Amino acid sequence: MRTPKRMLAGVLVLLVVGLGVPLERALDAQPAGLIRAVSAVGMTVGNMERSTAFYSSVLEFEKVSDVEVWGEDYERLQGVFGLRMRVVRMRLGDEAIELTEYLTPRGRPIPVDSRSHDRWFQHIAIIVSDMDRAYASLRQHRVEHASPAPQRLPDWNANAGGIRAFYFKDPDGHPLEILWFPGGKGDLKWHRPSDRLFLGIDHTAIVVSDTAQSLRCYRDTLGLRVVGESENYGPEQERLNNVFGARLRITTLRAPTGPGVEFLEYLTPRDGRPVPTDARANDLAHWQTTLVSQDAGAVAQAIRSSSCAMLSSDVVAPTDRAKGLLIRDPDGHALAVVQP
Repeated sequence: MRTPKRMLAGVLVLLVVGLGVPLERALDAQPAGLIRAVSAVGMTVGNMERSTAFYSSVLEFEKVSDVEVWGEDYERLQGVFGLRMRVVRMRLGDEAIELTEYLTPRGRPIPVDSRSHDRWFQHIAIIVSDMDRAYASLRQHRVEHASPAPQRLPDWNANAGGIRAFYFKDPDGHPLEILWFPGGKGDLKWHRPSDRLFLGIDHTAIVVSDTAQSLRCYRDTLGLRVVGESENYGPEQERLNNVFGARLRITTLRAPTGPGVEFLEYLTPRDGRPVPTDARANDLAHWQTTLVSQDAGAVAQAIRSSSCAMLSSDVVAPTDRAKGLLIRDPDGHALAVVQP
């Protein structure tokens, strides 16, 4: 087996090659921004065999890589002492997820009373070609519901009308969404003819306490572009999120390539709980969105004077081929920044 430092370089490279386009194009696509791509969305899982079976058999993801890593560089990157991690990368269409099991030390489970407006909430939105067939398939696999049933957003909402969506959970309790776009909405690639039921990942959604504050981190510091905004409310939205009285301000941002990042600010209710101050990367509630940059050092410098916060002690640079750091946004969501 390779040494921990060589393994770290390998994993950091794995984090940036799953974009469906050559890495050089991703890095050159937006010269003005610190972040050039959203590479993958990851989560901490409790049992890797169970999780990979779920994502492959239920949602049609395909395994790309499977490695174990450990050592001081990883401890600094993740902020967890004595870790040994198994990291599995899985792909659906052009997008990828990364599942991480901490073989040591084990973290805490997702709180059983988690709600969609608690600020540790994060999910991925998986696009489907047929909502009725996709929901029937999820029922056949007996997934845990988070919404009572698929919801069709009302036509009065010009930005979201006609979209159909459903929330459910994976075996660890991570919230997931399947999403169907009517004609004229969503990326053009989601409307191409396909014989697949599950097509890819459109975005990852995070609950934020203050949209303006989050924009200072993601837009003003990291350079993601705002590409959509809406205000959603009504019985369909309440049932989708399973939050009575839900009224959301939704803001979508994108890097030049990869899935988007969607802010969910609950205008009502306002009693969503913050991320615990002692949250760690080995807790099962931990999600980690991987961003690609040409200059991790420049990101670290920008972060130090922004509303984002460094989670790792500094940029980890185990070789001259790969660098990385872990940061948290104003609400505690984790972002891994990698530089090949």
